[in-house]
Amino acid sequence: MLRWITVAVGILLLCVIIAVGYRWASMQVELDIYRERLAGLSNEYESLRAMYNQAVRKTAVTELIVKDGRVSLAIRTIRGVDRVIDTPFDPSQEIYCDYALLDGRLWIRRVYDARTPPSKGLVIDDSLEQVDWNNPAARYGKAVYRSLSEGRWIVTVTGDGSLGLAKSDTNTNVMLAGPPPVRDYDQIDKQIDEEMSRVTVGDVLKRIFSSGH
Repeated sequence: MLRWITVAVGILLLCVIIAVGYRWASMQVELDIYRERLAGLSNEYESLRAMYNQAVRKTAVTELIVKDGRVSLAIRTIRGVDRVIDTPFDPSQEIYCDYALLDGRLWIRRVYDARTPPSKGLVIDDSLEQVDWNNPAARYGKAVYRSLSEGRWIVTVTGDGSLGLAKSDTNTNVMLAGPPPVRDYDQIDKQIDEEMSRVTVGDVLKRIFSSGH
């Protein structure tokens, strides 16, 4: 009887060791497959890296100038800085820059402060005063805001539409860009998740046995 108990305990321990080892191996395989299939989404690593760099690259889209307690905006077209617009807003309050994502591009729509409702804000482009949100080309709106001290402030946007606002060196000549394109990078993450869900026991075993050669 003792012999059978010893054999049973040995078999149980062996099963536990195999299970733990398999789990560890599968985690390593999932990590390797994740890396390989991530690179394979665009067939070439350089293409994927270019997309990533494009997503995180910041582009200056609006310049806010605070002087003598007043705020003005530098507005740019494809030809360069088109005009500078004075505003009645107090920079010690939170100043909002409101943008609309239309047809894949980000356009500045209006400016207002914390004491002004958006509907009463300063409209930068009359064509954007009323946005037809039922139009498939009209995606959504975004805003960036903070109180501003004297000097120049730059609103930036990345390829995925993330807005930033930071004070600029007054001696720096900022190159503003026209309405920049905004791309949907969520699809990349979705494809990765779908690929990871397809990892099978066969993938794990194949990787384990092939690693020994």
